[in-house]
Amino acid sequence: MTAHDGLSPGRADRYDVESFIDNGSGGGGGGEPPHEPERQPEPDPRPVKETQIIAIYGKGGIGKSFTLANLSYMMAQQGKRVLLIGCDPKSDTTSLLFGGRSCPTIIETSTNKKLAGEDVSIGDVCFKRGGVFAMELGGPEVGRGCGGRGIIHGFELLEKLGFHDWDFDYVLLDFLGDVVCGGFGLPIARDMCQKVIVVGSNDLQSLYVANNVCSAVEYFRKLGGNVGVAGIVINKDDGTGEAQAFAEAVDIPILAAIPADEDIRRKSANYQIVATPGERWGPLFEELATNVAEAPPRHPTPVTQDGLLGLFSGDAVGRDVVLEPATLKDMCGSKSIEKPSLEVIYDTV
Repeated sequence: MTAHDGLSPGRADRYDVESFIDNGSGGGGGGEPPHEPERQPEPDPRPVKETQIIAIYGKGGIGKSFTLANLSYMMAQQGKRVLLIGCDPKSDTTSLLFGGRSCPTIIETSTNKKLAGEDVSIGDVCFKRGGVFAMELGGPEVGRGCGGRGIIHGFELLEKLGFHDWDFDYVLLDFLGDVVCGGFGLPIARDMCQKVIVVGSNDLQSLYVANNVCSAVEYFRKLGGNVGVAGIVINKDDGTGEAQAFAEAVDIPILAAIPADEDIRRKSANYQIVATPGERWGPLFEELATNVAEAPPRHPTPVTQDGLLGLFSGDAVGRDVVLEPATLKDMCGSKSIEKPSLEVIYDTV
């Protein structure tokens, strides 16, 4: 798997063809015939595929899994080789793709195999449907470990399975955007992807998360990173326009607006794919697939919290609320006791 923008730091280019070197005497002196230049191997004329690795972030419950399952399915129907990797401890990224069934996670399978003295194989953790290859990293059990560390460990296992040698057109990584620890920021911090896509809706919390992701991208770009934001997918769009205003404010394009439609809600709840060519929602996801593939990574301009509030009407958010400082008396309530001062007070002469 070869990709640009620092996906695999330290890996050499596939070919390094040097120019011919003339080892001869140039016809001068000694009269000896010049040496024939050493023949170098001809470069392979076949183009090296550049895999687009795209990290998708968004607030929990905003519809990333729905969006990614349908996006990956449509890409596969268009003849692309697609790998979908769930990087959420809930392990629900692939549920819709597999009709509600959960697949074994990489971390849990690796643990069980290690206890049995066996190695993990591709067939243990990667499954197919409709041309899409899919897997779940998983995470620790509740209260028994760090989800971010689980993500890091999961990618270490992927490398052992040969991740960098796999041959895909697109690798889609589904990340939880609410969590800001280093493990979930791995693709941005380590240039493991070329671009980021955010999924949001017309509500403050999802746009807060989207803005945080834009801030993370800009932070790591200042440290020398290469990852950019390709755009936003507006899910459950009710037409109120806040997500569109956010996209304009941070200067990222809208890749698609998926309407808040009852047909989509019902089919998604029943774990049905809606991105079927020739069906009602096919053109929407065909356009999304094209935009995701072609949208270049951009430098977003994150907004402040007040800037986010400004995208909403005053009756929807608390823009007019005044922050009233509390006092110690407020904090102690009825137990508040006036303590005598230890300050020495001198009589005025």
